[in-house]
Amino acid sequence: KMAADTSVEILQKVLENEILQTTKAVEEHLDAEMQKLDQMDEDELERLKQRRLEALKKAQQQKQEWLSKGHGEYREIPSERDFFQEVKESKNVVCHFYRDTTFRCQIMDRHLTVLAKKHVETKFLKLNAEKSPFLCERLRIKVIPTLALVKDGKTQDYVVGFTDLGNTDDFTTETLEWRLGCADIINYSGNLMDPPFQSQKKFGTSFTKLDKKTIRGKKYDSDSDDD
Repeated sequence: KMAADTSVEILQKVLENEILQTTKAVEEHLDAEMQKLDQMDEDELERLKQRRLEALKKAQQQKQEWLSKGHGEYREIPSERDFFQEVKESKNVVCHFYRDTTFRCQIMDRHLTVLAKKHVETKFLKLNAEKSPFLCERLRIKVIPTLALVKDGKTQDYVVGFTDLGNTDDFTTETLEWRLGCADIINYSGNLMDPPFQSQKKFGTSFTKLDKKTIRGKKYDSDSDDD
């Protein structure tokens, strides 16, 4: 008992010491930055301000360009031909292959509507799988809903059904955002090593990486019991 108590105390001391060291390092870094700013003359500050303004202007122009190409909203495209045109003009595209009769597609729609507004850097589309047999064949889409994640005109990854999203209909928008972040199709600011659904312990889910081969082998079917 004594030995256990002692080791806990030692551990506490080590942790406290580490926290102190980290705090000290952060303070020293901040002091150095403040000092640098203090020592800057008017011209340097002006140049710094100009650089910041230019960066902001560039970001604003980029955003306008994205919006002009149909980013910023989740929208339906009428045909396969439109798909090729849309992916040609945008670097990052998420396309939801859906079917009217599949309940899970409506769940996906809700989340994609939110993410399209948040991630203007990516184009969010939906396409009726029944109206696009050639594309479904070419992209080997067997399960509905499927998200095709297209980067630089090439389909890099797929989110098939809800398998990657904690295997539940109740997955959060954050979970889908994390999955799209893993595919580097959006600018994700969270921690990729920490899937949001890992904290949804009530579902008792664990992250399983998709085995593409088994998915490709499935018949073209709905990933839902509601059909």
